[in-house]
Amino acid sequence: MVRLKPEEKNIRKIQKQANGSMTVTLPADFIRELKWKGGLKVTVKKRGEGLLVEVWKKPVATKK
Repeated sequence: MVRLKPEEKNIRKIQKQANGSMTVTLPADFIRELKWKGGLKVTVKKRGEGLLVEVWKKPVATKK
């Protein structure tokens, strides 16, 4: 495996899956710092020229 320079550490490539979806891997140290685990549901929102990734919050049921 190639050792990356610190300034290149967070450069990621968008990969196309067979079903047409796109994936991006996140740096493991970011995930550890946020204390996220595998299987965690997240939401992705477009913000300007970038993306915002947040932990998904289950909607609260409202009474009618």
